[in-house]
Amino acid sequence: MTPPTDHPVILTPAEVLAPVQRPSRKRQAVAFLIAAVSDFLSFWLVFAPPAQWLIDLGTALLLFLILGRRWVILPGLVAEAIPGMGVFPVWILVVLSIIAYDDIRGRKH
Repeated sequence: MTPPTDHPVILTPAEVLAPVQRPSRKRQAVAFLIAAVSDFLSFWLVFAPPAQWLIDLGTALLLFLILGRRWVILPGLVAEAIPGMGVFPVWILVVLSIIAYDDIRGRKH
């Protein structure tokens, strides 16, 4: 056991996370296309919840991979889990909000 000291202990993170880079226009277009297809399918699968859940999980995973580590995707997944929300274009709104946020954040710098 080490004796206590009067010196402050400075803790540093083991690794530093790099900020998420803005996705290219091509990645944004692919993400928008995936969101549109998912929302279209969700509209028609409102009465088949297990199929809709699989599509929403797959969409969230694909958007997470394409757009980077964006935790704003998680509220979209939660919104899609609410019964009846499949009639709204939630995934399209999530992708548009990510693109708009990146555009606003890019203008500040």
